[in-house]
Amino acid sequence: MLTLTKKKDFITIKEFSKETLLDIIATAHTFKKQPPNNILTNKIMGSCFFEPSTRTRLSFESAMYRLGGTVIGFAEAGVTSTKKGETLQDTMKVIEGYVDLIVLRHPLEGAARCVADIVDIPVINAGDGANQHPTQTLLDLFTIQECQGRLEDLNIAVVGDLKFARTVHSLVEALSLFRTRLYIVSSQGLDIPKETIEQLRIHNIKFSYHKDVREVMSKIDILYMSRAQRERFSQGAEYIGATSVFTLEKKHLEEAKDNLRILNPLPRNEEICQDIDDTPFAYYFQQAKNGLYVRQALLTFILKGE
Repeated sequence: MLTLTKKKDFITIKEFSKETLLDIIATAHTFKKQPPNNILTNKIMGSCFFEPSTRTRLSFESAMYRLGGTVIGFAEAGVTSTKKGETLQDTMKVIEGYVDLIVLRHPLEGAARCVADIVDIPVINAGDGANQHPTQTLLDLFTIQECQGRLEDLNIAVVGDLKFARTVHSLVEALSLFRTRLYIVSSQGLDIPKETIEQLRIHNIKFSYHKDVREVMSKIDILYMSRAQRERFSQGAEYIGATSVFTLEKKHLEEAKDNLRILNPLPRNEEICQDIDDTPFAYYFQQAKNGLYVRQALLTFILKGE
């Protein structure tokens, strides 16, 4: 049992040790088997989403309600006083007085860290621009463990727009803590950031670059597909690269291992054909559902201190 003695934020995956990540994941497994009751009664979560969200926002809010807490907040920046010129810092300092914890999504990289530094209540990063999405990574790790029975000794491919996909940045950073083999497959001009790769080198994780996931299909246990993050860039070479992102078709899975599972943080665009949904390889809708249990565990850990 891990206990907090001071305010704890979750801004990047580095906030927590490997042991703490595993502890939260284990709690999530427990919550999935036996739903908890009223653990967070009288606690209020500030759901502050300055950017569109379906799964992250709704799973956080559902998690809080199912734990006996309540939620206030907003789903778009246009309904806040930032539209009148109020700074993000002032907005968050005001909201701090109303809630016990802030869950923040913002289009600017570093926004979550900025807010965490100026408020005295916990802040959870629900996505800051193209930077990080650490709670998605928690549910990704949970899902990988659930469908493969382990997090070590796995062959994992990350595919698509790896430059702007914050989910991939956080996931690769987390996987550097585990004994995995990574295959990196990106679209032209949308390569994974050097600082993310540096984490793999620091932890001596074996990885390789590939132009086509079909080169490694027969080897992998997890295929993590990322959509083109078109909202992150303007028209130009990068946009053209994104529009030509690899599309996974049924025929590409002919050499796949029986235990292969395909993950995708969603929303899906053209990167996975819909007829794959009915195959045993598809696991992305279960992955999305797992966000509820993982975020319940994280909220409990941060707000209860255990």
